Amino acid sequence: MRKIFMLMISIILLFSMFATPALAAKNHPSTEGNTNMSSILTYEDMIDELEKLEKRSNGDLQVQTLEELGYEHNKSEQNRDLYVAKIGNGPEKVWIQGRIHGNEPYGTKSTLQLLKMLVQNSSSTYQEILDELTLYVIPMYNPDGSEMNIRHSELSDTGERIDLNRDWTLEGFKAAESKAWYSLWADIEPDFGIDIHHQGLKEDSETGDAVTMSLGVSLAPNGPTLPNIKNGLYNDVTRQAQVYVYDSLKDYGYTNVDRYTVGSSSSGFSEIDIHGGVVSAMMLGLNYNGLNEDHHSHPAVFFETSGNTRDGNLGQRGRGHNIKQNVLGVKNLLHGLATNEVYNVDPERWGEIPRPEIEGYYTDHSGFIPMKK
Repeated sequence: MRKIFMLMISIILLFSMFATPALAAKNHPSTEGNTNMSSILTYEDMIDELEKLEKRSNGDLQVQTLEELGYEHNKSEQNRDLYVAKIGNGPEKVWIQGRIHGNEPYGTKSTLQLLKMLVQNSSSTYQEILDELTLYVIPMYNPDGSEMNIRHSELSDTGERIDLNRDWTLEGFKAAESKAWYSLWADIEPDFGIDIHHQGLKEDSETGDAVTMSLGVSLAPNGPTLPNIKNGLYNDVTRQAQVYVYDSLKDYGYTNVDRYTVGSSSSGFSEIDIHGGVVSAMMLGLNYNGLNEDHHSHPAVFFETSGNTRDGNLGQRGRGHNIKQNVLGVKNLLHGLATNEVYNVDPERWGEIPRPEIEGYYTDHSGFIPMKK
């Protein structure tokens, strides 16, 4: 009987990943945008803001396109330049990406605000970040999808829509953006990665209060994959990082943070263990086309901010608060990495971050894997 139940859960979860927006689980990332984009930063807005920040920085911020950096693959499918901003002088390198899904715009605004604070704020906190870390910031990973307000990018030759967050696989790299960003990543060899996403509206499973952000790791901590990488090192570091962020945000009045799950109360909840995600490939040390022969890898985490363009719930008040919590969360995590405070956190405190009871792990490699009792 239990095998039949688990099979039904797996089928329901699989359906929810591909359902139309009206039927998709309410805490699953958005798939199609229908919000008025007049208040959302455009590709040209991003370029303008980056150029202004670079001028104000007195040389501290370097803004370049991948074409200027000399990469063979250096533009989007629709021939847009791909921009990366570099700031800091520290030995530890951190990769921060936003808006890999075009209809999840907070990543662009949040990373630009973070850069603005790093350029303009001279406090000891920001100085420690710049002294100990070198940041590589990608405000708009997917400029084509951002301009179309869709999750995907479209291949220029066939029109096929590609989820760029599922394109870093040995069988993938269909999109020009994937080849371009992977080439940069392989050259930089970061030490840590941060990915900013959206999810739909979500409620705390116990209190019913609105959740403003979910903290996640694309290879589930204590799940089927992460404990086997680097003798469990990333299993600890990713949990430490998320606990550090949780501790730094939980006392702000406008935030309500939990752990990222997929599913619903009716179908059951699962954590994700996705090998095909970009930050998963980073942790797995993917070697594509011989560009990462040493299989360099590093821990990575993601933020899932509540509110997306599909649901039309990017109201002015909510947008400002949610962008602020992103900036604070990333800034605090960077400071924790710079001071090594992150590594003093007990990783077992991961269990203190609220989440609903989970049935198992949703994977792209082994179907649904039930939680061991």
